[in-house]
Formats: sequence, structure tokens, C-alpha cells
Amino acid sequence: MTRAIHQIAGSDAESFLQGLITTDISRLDHGLVYTALLTPQGKYIADFFLLRQGDAILLDVDAGISDALMQRLNMYRLRADVAIAPSDLKVRRGTGDMPDAALADRRHPALGWRLYGSEAGDDGTDWDAIRVEHCIPETGIELTPDTFILEAGFDRLNGVDFRKGCFVGQEVTARMRHKTNLRKGLATVDIKGTAPVGTAITADGKPAGTLFTQSGDRAIAYLRFDRGTGPMQAGEATVTYTPT
Repeated sequence: MTRAIHQIAGSDAESFLQGLITTDISRLDHGLVYTALLTPQGKYIADFFLLRQGDAILLDVDAGISDALMQRLNMYRLRADVAIAPSDLKVRRGTGDMPDAALADRRHPALGWRLYGSEAGDDGTDWDAIRVEHCIPETGIELTPDTFILEAGFDRLNGVDFRKGCFVGQEVTARMRHKTNLRKGLATVDIKGTAPVGTAITADGKPAGTLFTQSGDRAIAYLRFDRGTGPMQAGEATVTYTPT
């Protein structure tokens, strides 16, 4: 886990973020916030955590997409009284006893806590097993620039709030929300055999989705649900989707 921490300060910091991110900035009053920045077309740019640090806000993002996110935030900054700078802080995470000053990961109780300070690392938890069990997407694996966040389950991960007002990409996201059922999305599947992340899934020779993180005999897959009604193939592996 390589993370980049940035500090966002200035009198307009909260209002600046509120107009951009998928969740309500007021949730910072209750701890860690999980959120995302989207394109105007509603597609994923980055997912990240926010937390208060005195009069500033810390932003915790995967280091691999940090530069692209900072570039986009600075593009939106314009004349707002907002200063964005790297922070020397690091993040630890774990699922055991929560240390003093640690914050609960709001995506799911099984994801434990995050602690911001001088040390990075984790407690050896099998994070992939947790993610697969609860169908929790990961930056750069299940979450890519083609992702629509509702198909990735952001509503059940406390990563989107439709009561907060406008955010970038809201119109497309709201339209998807009001569909009766999503036709495509992430799901946890049974798998026999193994296949690399990104392997295409087929059903009766027709494209049915993509295989992602695997743990034991379970995996996260992006599926066309109408084609996931029987055994499917992902390379040499057999994939089966059983809706809950």
C-alpha cells in the first residue's frame, strides 16, 4: 500500500471540495470520509479519504494516481483561497484493536482503521480476502478511468451522497441511480481455477465481463448480469455468479 498524503488549506477549502466530491464535506465532523472525484461525464478519476487536521483537510490517495488528482484539483481551484501541498504524514492501517487517534474506515466495518502519523504500514491483514468477501473495489484494479461509481458499489461503501447538492458528474450518476436495476457492475463470484486480473469473462462465447481480484475460490468480477446466469469462463477458470 503506497499512499500520498496532501494538505488542503485556506478559507475556501471546504466549499471548494464540497462542489467537487461525491460525498458531503460535513461528514468530516464525524471522522474519516471516503469519496471520489469524477469527470463531468460521471466517470471515475480518483477515490480517496479526507480527514480534518486542525484548520486544514488531509487528503489520502493512492500514490499512483496522486499527480493526476492534484493536477485536476488545481485546475478547478481558480481564484479560490485554497492551498494544496504535500504532507509528510504517512498512514498505517489494521483490523485489530484500534490505536488512539485512529479513524474507522467508513467503507465497511471489516476494513478496520487508518492512523495518520510518522509511520506507514499495516498489521498483516489479508486485505484482498476482505475485499473479495465484501466486494470492495481497489484503486487501479477494479477502479479505472472507465468506471461508473454506482456500478462499483459506491452507494453501499458510503462513497456517494445524493442529498448534498451538486458535484462533478452528478447528473450522470443520478440518472444511473434512478434506473430500476443496474445491468452491469461489480459482484463477488465463485471461481474454479485461476486467471490473471483483467481476464475477459465469457458466457456461451459472448462477452460477459472482466475478472479482477481473486482470493481462494472467490473473486471480484465486473459482470453483465443478464449473461451471468450460468457457468462462465475466464481463461482456464470457471466463474459462477450467485446473486444474494
